[in-house]
Amino acid sequence: MKFRIAGMTCGHCVSRVTKAIVNLQSDAKVEADLAERSIRVSSDLTIADIIDALNDAGYPATEWKASCCTPANSCDMYKSKATL
Repeated sequence: MKFRIAGMTCGHCVSRVTKAIVNLQSDAKVEADLAERSIRVSSDLTIADIIDALNDAGYPATEWKASCCTPANSCDMYKSKATL
């Protein structure tokens, strides 16, 4: 499962995000990508449980959608100001 994490901007943030998930399930595997501000979680936890734990830790999270904000799609984040 992959999630977009608002506010995850440094190594300390990654530690806090990881801890929030590992506190729910000690053997959960968490891989963070600061450039994307995302994490990938391998566990038996539900999406809702993960999002709730991250929100409680102060990092608003949403499930990553395959079509979400990539340079290849039309996400406003990647449009130039000239085309907005």
